[in-house]
Amino acid sequence: MNAMTAPSLMHRAPQNPPVHDAHNLTQGCGLAQILLDGKTYQLRITRAGKLILTK
Repeated sequence: MNAMTAPSLMHRAPQNPPVHDAHNLTQGCGLAQILLDGKTYQLRITRAGKLILTK
C-alpha cells in the first residue's frame, strides 16, 4: 500500500461478482462440497429451496 491507496479501497468486492447456480454446483443431488483455505464446507439445498452452508 502506498500513500495514494486508501485502505478501504483495497478490500472492495468486485462490481460484478461471479454468479453460480446452486443446482449446477450440486449437480442435481442437492449437496456440494466447497473448499476454502484447505477446509471443506458442505452446501445443501433444502426441500424448501433454501441454502445451508456448514463446516
